[in-house]
Amino acid sequence: MTHSRHKALLCADLSFLFHQKFLLHYPSQSITENDALSLSVYAFFSIYWALLCHFSQPFLLCKQLIPLLFWFISSLCEFSPLGYHSLPNYCEQKPSMAAMDMLNSANEVALKEREENITPADAVTVHNESRQRKSFLKIKNSLTWKSSGGWKAANILLANQGLATLAFFGAGVNLVLFLTRVLGQDNATAANNVSKWTGTVYMCSLIGAFLSDSYWGRYLTCALFQLIFVLGLLLLCLSSWIFLIKPSDCGDAVIACRPASPVGIAIFYLSIYLVAFGYGGHQPTIATFGADQFDEKKPKEKISKAAFFCYFYFALNTGSLFSNTILVYYEDSGKWTLGFLVSLGSAVIALVSFLLGTPGYRYIKPCGNPLPRVAQVFVAAAKKWDVAPANADELYEVEGPESAIKGSRKILHSDEFEFLDKAATITEDDMTRQSDPWRLCTVTQVEEAKCVLKMLPIWLCTIIYSVVFTQMASLFVEQGDVMSSNIGKFHLPAASMSAFDICSVLVCTGIYRHILVPLAGKLSGNPKGLTELQRMGIGLIIGIFAMVAAGITEIQRLKHVTPGQKTSSLSIFWQIPQYVFVGASEVFMYVGQLEFFNGQAPDGIKSFGSSLCMASISLGNYVSSLLVNMVMSITARGQNPGWIPNDLNMGHMDRFYFLIAALTAIDFVFYLFCANWYTPINLQGAEKETEMENQEDHDVLGRV
Repeated sequence: MTHSRHKALLCADLSFLFHQKFLLHYPSQSITENDALSLSVYAFFSIYWALLCHFSQPFLLCKQLIPLLFWFISSLCEFSPLGYHSLPNYCEQKPSMAAMDMLNSANEVALKEREENITPADAVTVHNESRQRKSFLKIKNSLTWKSSGGWKAANILLANQGLATLAFFGAGVNLVLFLTRVLGQDNATAANNVSKWTGTVYMCSLIGAFLSDSYWGRYLTCALFQLIFVLGLLLLCLSSWIFLIKPSDCGDAVIACRPASPVGIAIFYLSIYLVAFGYGGHQPTIATFGADQFDEKKPKEKISKAAFFCYFYFALNTGSLFSNTILVYYEDSGKWTLGFLVSLGSAVIALVSFLLGTPGYRYIKPCGNPLPRVAQVFVAAAKKWDVAPANADELYEVEGPESAIKGSRKILHSDEFEFLDKAATITEDDMTRQSDPWRLCTVTQVEEAKCVLKMLPIWLCTIIYSVVFTQMASLFVEQGDVMSSNIGKFHLPAASMSAFDICSVLVCTGIYRHILVPLAGKLSGNPKGLTELQRMGIGLIIGIFAMVAAGITEIQRLKHVTPGQKTSSLSIFWQIPQYVFVGASEVFMYVGQLEFFNGQAPDGIKSFGSSLCMASISLGNYVSSLLVNMVMSITARGQNPGWIPNDLNMGHMDRFYFLIAALTAIDFVFYLFCANWYTPINLQGAEKETEMENQEDHDVLGRV
């Protein structure tokens, strides 16, 4: 025991030693985005390795894990492409030596302006002040107090995402076993309850997105839903500790738990649905809030925004790796309360780090309820059903640079869904009547409704891919459960094979960001490498390969079945290719979805765009369940056991995998038509603003 403890402490000490050597080797001024990511990844795996070294004594290791966790957060906050450092002061920007001597050199003013993350509006302010007042001190002040957002704030949100995901999957990854072992439910009832709970999680994303876009804004929505999330985990810990885990360490498939009281069961269900509501509402909002930290009007920050979504999915899988390995082991061995406490601690750290970053965030104001705006377009178009749509330059739009939608930029006219242009067509009645938004809408309002309609076909094509993704938590596990999974005397749980999916995501994310994007950028001229639609198409193709690999594995498994034996002699490691393919497809499909729906959604419904990705996963679960029921009702007739019977050795699950592959191939064909038909959103002055910003920067420096 002493040797094990010393080994864990040595792991932690080596991690801190590497931290110091990293600081000496890379001065804070020379830290790049790659260096920051490398340090953050090393901090994460230092925690992971320390846990493995001291696996049997988690409480003794807490003293070492707490500073390691804070190092992990600080490594994300300290080292960013903006050059920020010192975690205690991450809410306050420390001026460099050049900034301290700004009054002595005009060149240093230029350097300061480049280092600050100012918006185009700030650049115009600086230009006007330099022209009108000729006050150098005023220019200096305008350059220092407006800075916010950027990688400094985004890294805090990435850490928040990783910790929140760790907490969520720590509570949900073994939920089906908790229901069967602790609450005594049968397999069918437990699986049904977990499906309902999972669907609730992803459907709650629409609620969070609506509140974020309409009333509360991203920051307040994230904060409130995280509070609900923490409250749910706290109740989960209390219900399991006080009411459910009796005697202690029961629920390990050896020691049976006593029948739970109605009060304990009620508190348990209240807690897990609070967790579902809190996490579901938090997810799309935190993704959009992170994207808000970059001003897409600036070319460099537009590229950084695309990189953010890639790192966002990386952080999500980093957090789930803890839950699917470390916490799964403790909960499976009966230490349920301990696993829930770790999840609670992770959620609390996530919330605290989020709140501490408050002064440094970049905020976007909510644009009001979008439902009446969209409804007004259809009602106005219906009222003018006999009116011919006017030409694009004759449609109604408010004057000035701002749109009628609060906080939203103007959207230029598009030719799709021309019948909706009737809502913006000015008639004689409109000229005589007082302004009625249910009869006359602006072009921007009409285009907002068009954007929703144009995104729907793309979104529908992603649901079939979510069916592929869903198999990893259902049929893949059932398939692995009837394969040889013993390594010596150690039994490898079938569900733990998902670690290969997570590792595939982590590896493929690095390969994509640092190899494929630069290579594709040079070949195509697109700085992002591939467009979002191209990436989603590649994700569909890789998903087909995943289902084909799963079908081939099932064919081989059936060949190695011994009559009378439930388990095939084929090794469970034959499943690695299908898990790796699914992980690689996620990098292209889900990261592409996040970036596409967030980028193409109008300003007033950005969070709604991000929530479409989670809604796709939710519907994928339902479609998968419906598909299984349809297949079994057709194939299980007479004496035929069907493709997916209780005894998988009597069925043909490989045919089901090939059926999904065929459906995905058909879906890919439809997706190609939809992607070719789709036209991107066209915001007014998007290109001109970038050129104007560069010209104004040059004018300001010249005047200074």
